[in-house]
Amino acid sequence: MAMKYSKTNILLAILLPIQVLLVQFLSQKPIWIEQYYSNGIYKIISKTLRAILGWIPFSFGDIIGLLLILLFIKGLYKLIKTKFTTFIPQLLKLFSFFSVIYFCFYTFWGLNYFREPLAKNLGLQQSEYTTSQLYNATEKIATQLTKVHFQITQNDTLEVIVPYSSKKIYQLAPDGFDELAKIYPQLSYKTSSVKSSLVSLLQSYNGTSGYINPITGEAQVNNQIPKTGYASTTCHEMAHQIGWSAENDANFVGFLACINNNDIYFKYAGYRMAFRYCINELHKRDKKLANTLKKTVNKGVFKDYKNSYLHWKQFENPIEPYLKKGYNSYLKANNQANGIKSYSYVVDLLIAYFKNN
Repeated sequence: MAMKYSKTNILLAILLPIQVLLVQFLSQKPIWIEQYYSNGIYKIISKTLRAILGWIPFSFGDIIGLLLILLFIKGLYKLIKTKFTTFIPQLLKLFSFFSVIYFCFYTFWGLNYFREPLAKNLGLQQSEYTTSQLYNATEKIATQLTKVHFQITQNDTLEVIVPYSSKKIYQLAPDGFDELAKIYPQLSYKTSSVKSSLVSLLQSYNGTSGYINPITGEAQVNNQIPKTGYASTTCHEMAHQIGWSAENDANFVGFLACINNNDIYFKYAGYRMAFRYCINELHKRDKKLANTLKKTVNKGVFKDYKNSYLHWKQFENPIEPYLKKGYNSYLKANNQANGIKSYSYVVDLLIAYFKNN
């Protein structure tokens, strides 16, 4: 029996490098990925996973993750206890485990990293932009942000207080996608599976607001993040669920889903996120121009930004930079050459969008 198990591990371990080569080959075929995977196999997989797990009120993926960590610790303890006499069999088990995880990751979600860009899909003319074009887009966003902020607070100096629970935000988020699908049918979202992460505290210490579990298809949100950015984070993770793996693409789809939502707090979250990326980019190019534009935005908005900054400040720790380096390497390995900086590349898409709107 043990020999049979060992043969299974050997086979799975051998399949790992073959899978890596296959993924490398497919990464050079974006048209294939777009047609056969992202708009074919993946749609079936993602909808099925959301239908099976979406009704469960807690994160099934987090439970699996915690169990796997416990199994790893148990295996490590066993290895030390046997004084590494079982090192080769345990190493074989580890490689076979990685082989299964690798297969599930790319089959259930990861191949979307190699699909054609969102800009092409939506017919947006994405290109190098001038400071003037950046300013124009940022000004439009600032106008909408100020307008929505005042509609909520009726006072330009008050900060926005979101009255919703996380559960309420999860319930409202699909409404924005329903409205968005009237403009872009390809961004339709059906069968919700959005949950608060069971490891939200850990996420806070590693500086993340949310993530998609690629194995279970669940969108996970850090339930400790400030509520003013909660809606945009939720929509960002939902964008990942419908197949937009690249962070800039998910940011843009999340923005569109927020501003097309009839709920004013979602609109605020969308414009708040977009303005932050654009004003930061403008500040890099022309500080004077950026500071002039900032003065046109209600003071209450900047109180909100400050509160968010202070929230994340309390979780800073010596390990976080190393975790971010690891995540940066992960993104670069998956067709996002700029790593974590790719989040801010949403500015290109925002400029392209506001040229037409």
